[in-house]
Amino acid sequence: MRRIFEEEHRLQVMLDVEAALAWAHSQVGNIPREDAERIVKMASIEHVKLGRVKEIERGVKHEVTALVRALAEECGPSGAYVHLGATSSDILDTATALQLKEALDLIEQRINDFQEVLLHLTERYKRAIMVGRTHGQHALPTTLGFKFAVWMRENARHIQRLHQCRERVLVGKMSGAIGTQAGLGPHAIKIQEIAMKRLGIKPAEITTQIIQRDRYAELICLLAMVACTLDKIATEIRELQRTEIGEAFEPFERERQVGSSTMPHKRNPELCERVSGLAKIMRSLVVPALENIPTWHERDLTQSSAERFIIPQACILTDYMLVLMTNVLKDLQISEERMLKNLELTQGRIMSEAVMIALTRKGMSRQVAHELLRSLTMKSELEKRSFKEILLENDTVQKMLNEKEIDDALNPRNYLGTAVEQVEIAIQKTKQERIARGLKTPATID
Repeated sequence: MRRIFEEEHRLQVMLDVEAALAWAHSQVGNIPREDAERIVKMASIEHVKLGRVKEIERGVKHEVTALVRALAEECGPSGAYVHLGATSSDILDTATALQLKEALDLIEQRINDFQEVLLHLTERYKRAIMVGRTHGQHALPTTLGFKFAVWMRENARHIQRLHQCRERVLVGKMSGAIGTQAGLGPHAIKIQEIAMKRLGIKPAEITTQIIQRDRYAELICLLAMVACTLDKIATEIRELQRTEIGEAFEPFERERQVGSSTMPHKRNPELCERVSGLAKIMRSLVVPALENIPTWHERDLTQSSAERFIIPQACILTDYMLVLMTNVLKDLQISEERMLKNLELTQGRIMSEAVMIALTRKGMSRQVAHELLRSLTMKSELEKRSFKEILLENDTVQKMLNEKEIDDALNPRNYLGTAVEQVEIAIQKTKQERIARGLKTPATID
C-alpha cells in the first residue's frame, strides 16, 4: 500500500495520464500518430526521472509544469504535443483516481480476507454459549457465534459500500481549465472518453477545473467507518481479555513475548489497543475530507495540500488495521470454560426474564411478574443466595411453577431464542454474497 503512494509511483501514474491524453489526441486526428507513440513510449520513470522533475520544479514552482517539461525533453520534437489542451488538475485528479483504484483493490482484498476469518469463527462458535452484556452488566445468554455474526454482517455492509463508492470515486477527467474543454477542440468529449478508457476508469460526467471533492469525502468517511468497526471489535476483545472476565485473548507468543517491562505476568491486548488508537487518527481525517468539498468558484488549492496527507494516510492505515485485526482473529484464543463459569456469577439471576415469561404463560400479569422477579433478584443478591433457592421458597412462584419448570427457566441453553437460527441465516447470506463475488468460503463446521 505504501508503494502506491510513493513519489515515484505518483510520478508514473501522472505520466500515464499524459500518455493517454496524447494517444487520445492522435485517435481523433489532432496530432500525428507517431508523435503520440513517442510520448507514450517516453512517459515512463525509466526516462523521466524524479530528480529531473524536482530540479525543474525548484525553478518554476509548479509540479505539473515541471513534469510536462521533463517529459517533453525526453520526447524531442514530439514533446511539443505534451499536455495539449489540458490543465494541471486533469493530470493530478486522474492520477489520484488511478492510485485509488490500486488502493481500493488492495483494501477489498484485505476486507474479504477479514470476512473469511469472521465467517469461520461464526460457524465454529455459533452454539458456544456465553453471557450477553448491556451497560457492562450481565444481561441474558447469547452465543459467541452470534457476536461474530453481527460483526460479519457489519463488515459485509462495508463491502457493499465499497463497491458502490468505487463507482463514484474512481473517475478521471480531461476537461481543461474551468472544465469547459475549450482547449481540447471540437473532439473534446471523445478525447476524454478515449483517454479514460485507456486508463481503465470512467470519465466524470461533469466537472469544474477539479473533480468535485464530495467523491473523496465519501471514501474517507467510508474508510473511517471501517476503522470504527475494527475499533469496536478490538474494544470488545480488550474487554473480554480483562483478568476478571477472561473469555477471549488476542494472540500472545508465550515462549518469548513480553507484556510489561516490569510486571512479568502481564499479557496486554496491545494489538487491539493499537487498532483502537489508529481508529482515532482515521476519524480525525473525516473533517478535512468534508472541508475539502467547498471551493472558491471553479477551483482553488485548499484541497490539494490536505489531500496529500489524508488520502494516503486513510488508505495505508485502513490496510494496516485490516491486516492487524485479521491476524488477531485468526489466532484468537477462546476460553469456553470461562464463558460457562461467568454465566454462573449472578447465581441464576440473569435468567429472571425467562422466569417472568414462564409466569406470564401461567396467567400472571407481565407487570406483576416483573415487579415480583425484580424484588426476588434483589433478595438473591443481598443475601448472596442462589436465585433458585429464592424462587422455591416464594409462595407466589410455588403456586404457579414446579421445580422442574423453574429449572427449565433457569437453564441458559433454553433461553437462546433464535440466536443460532439467526447466525445460520447470516452465514448463508454471507456465503452467497462471497460466491457471487467469486470468492471461496470456509468449509462448513457443525
